Amino acid sequence: MLETSARLLRLLSLLQTPREWTGAELAERLSVSTRTVRNDVDRLRNLGYPVHAGRGAVGGYRLGAGATLPPLLLDDEEAVAVAIGLRTAAGGTITGVEETSLRALAKLEQVLPSRLRRRVSTLQQYAVAVPRDEPGPRVDADTLTTIATACRDHERLRFDYRSHDGSDSRRDVEPYRLVNWGRRWYLIGFDVARAGWRTYRIDRISPRTPTGPRFTPRELPEDPVDQVRRGVSSAAWRYRAQVIMHAPAELVAERINAAIGTVTPIDDSRCLLDTGAGSVEALAVHLGLLGIDFTVTEPPELVELVRALAGRYHRATMR
Repeated sequence: MLETSARLLRLLSLLQTPREWTGAELAERLSVSTRTVRNDVDRLRNLGYPVHAGRGAVGGYRLGAGATLPPLLLDDEEAVAVAIGLRTAAGGTITGVEETSLRALAKLEQVLPSRLRRRVSTLQQYAVAVPRDEPGPRVDADTLTTIATACRDHERLRFDYRSHDGSDSRRDVEPYRLVNWGRRWYLIGFDVARAGWRTYRIDRISPRTPTGPRFTPRELPEDPVDQVRRGVSSAAWRYRAQVIMHAPAELVAERINAAIGTVTPIDDSRCLLDTGAGSVEALAVHLGLLGIDFTVTEPPELVELVRALAGRYHRATMR
């Protein structure tokens, strides 16, 4: 009986890999006959594991989804990763999963071998999170699931949205990606009414049901992380500036992070930098550190500050 039980666990471990196994392959791995493999597959089915068998001579076995969740087998690295993930989720930003995560973590740690339990607790003990000045917004788990499902199924989302200035609007959006940035979640989507790509804070989204019709996916204009980075940075800008840089666009782009601004070529030796910052002082310092000649015409506060800095630096060298 012990040999049969150990063999069943080994068979289950093989079937949980994302591939299809022929009966001959499983028989070779388990050192048994194909008849024994068929009998063991029937035993797993009786235990609630949905093992599907393909038809024909080249058909194989694979583990599918069933009506209930059977026990899962995890190797050492997977078990540690799941435990760390559950501890992170217990103190995370998704509303409603903290208690569930703690319950799942308690069940997992109860059966973890001592060597793995020490690894998890050591990481928890010596890994220090950077404290935050203020708690981030909380995201409803059902909202996150609804949006993720719409992304997967290519279904339009209809939702009410509260902008950063407090104004409310109704949106009809083709959803594409969810991005977790720090303690915030963002949705990247194509706004149908506005005919453009937009980034939305998910904690400001109130989905309307049912979801809209299916859509044909578009090609994303850029990397989702870069799009969110640019949107997050520009939303915090108090001052914006369009500066003519006296250098080729390729050279300026190498020195500009996507969160800092965008570069548009004017000709072979000049380009336009669209950038911003929370203060004109930060703008002036950043432009000076690029090491490239530039011409600034707006905003007036930046023009005046650059003029004052130029005179100050000139007087400093005259002394």
